[in-house]
Amino acid sequence: MKSEQYEAIIEGILFAVGESVEISRLAEALEVESEQVQKIVQKMVQQYRKEDRGIQIMEIDGAVQLCTKKELYEYLIRIAKQPKHHVLTDVLLETLSIIAYKQPITRLEVEKIRGVSCAHAVNKLMEYNLVCELGRLDAPGRPLLFGTTEEFLRCFGVQSIEELPVLNQDQVEEFRQQAEEEMNLKLGT
Repeated sequence: MKSEQYEAIIEGILFAVGESVEISRLAEALEVESEQVQKIVQKMVQQYRKEDRGIQIMEIDGAVQLCTKKELYEYLIRIAKQPKHHVLTDVLLETLSIIAYKQPITRLEVEKIRGVSCAHAVNKLMEYNLVCELGRLDAPGRPLLFGTTEEFLRCFGVQSIEELPVLNQDQVEEFRQQAEEEMNLKLGT
């Protein structure tokens, strides 16, 4: 089979499924090696960019998905009228970043880091499909473990959590000092 035929099949599958599909599953469907599918997908990604299309192929943690380019959101909402545009407040962003960097993590561990209850924030992030339950910790009470989702990766434009920016120790210390100063202001000391 020619490369163009494989591309058409992959494009058709991604369009029909509407969600991410693992490279290994595409390879099974095409009856070829995963490495060959990866090369075909990379070629398709470049073609979509070069041709300045309205859609793109996103790679997400060993899987690929056909998506509308974010630059076209404004036009999409004119048709959809009810876009899924979630506003992430500072509280939600802070909670999300803790979960993203420390996952799998329990709600209690997030609360220890933030210093306040985060039940509402975690529930909201789950509602937005940015965070999900990963299982339970093998400890008394068997608390839930949370981690990020594929939607999180899509929204933040990364293929895996390993691509998240690395904070250096100076930044961490600066953040810690800022948090302590905020706490002192709130406590009036």
